Amino acid sequence: MKKTILSLIVLLGLTACMAEDKQTEQEMIPENVKTETAVFGAGCFWCVEAVFQQLKGVYKVEPGYTGGTTKNPTYKEVCSSNTGHAEVAKITYNPEEISYEKLLEVFFKTHDPTTLNYQGNDHGAQYRSAIFYNSEMQKQLADSMIMELNNEMIYPDPIVTEVTKLGEFYVAEDYHHNYYLNNPNQGYCVYVIQPKVKKFKKEFKEYTK
Repeated sequence: MKKTILSLIVLLGLTACMAEDKQTEQEMIPENVKTETAVFGAGCFWCVEAVFQQLKGVYKVEPGYTGGTTKNPTYKEVCSSNTGHAEVAKITYNPEEISYEKLLEVFFKTHDPTTLNYQGNDHGAQYRSAIFYNSEMQKQLADSMIMELNNEMIYPDPIVTEVTKLGEFYVAEDYHHNYYLNNPNQGYCVYVIQPKVKKFKKEFKEYTK
């Protein structure tokens, strides 16, 4: 009996190690690659995460909160619209493989940047369209693209996307990470995220993994 229990403990230990190795492998960045980060808010961060996870050159996408005043906010607090924070995704990418301009293009084409403080049925300031830049180059590129899109009247209404310097980024609770991948049959995933990802893959086919 003791032998059986010991074998089970060893097996469970090995399984846990394998799972940890798998997670590490998914997020592993080659030593010779110098990555950069981009932070976007485009409605529910489950959607943003699901889209950007598909891009070549993107190593990691973390859902989180930024742009507000509340320290260490919880999902419930952010949903109250009283923290000032937006739901965002922090994207770690290889600029040699995918440019910040291309990330901006994906950002603008996978949500409606003309609706103030809402996306679809998700209403509240936490769902605002926002670009949180971490360098002057990112700010200039974002401002330039917004100006170009407005001048060319790509959208029927003016773009209301907020362009703000990135402050403190707070990583969201564990259950928000890989939400679409872990909950593909959940209602919101089926009816909101799945069509968005499908449309994205069709339009950016050459850039998807």
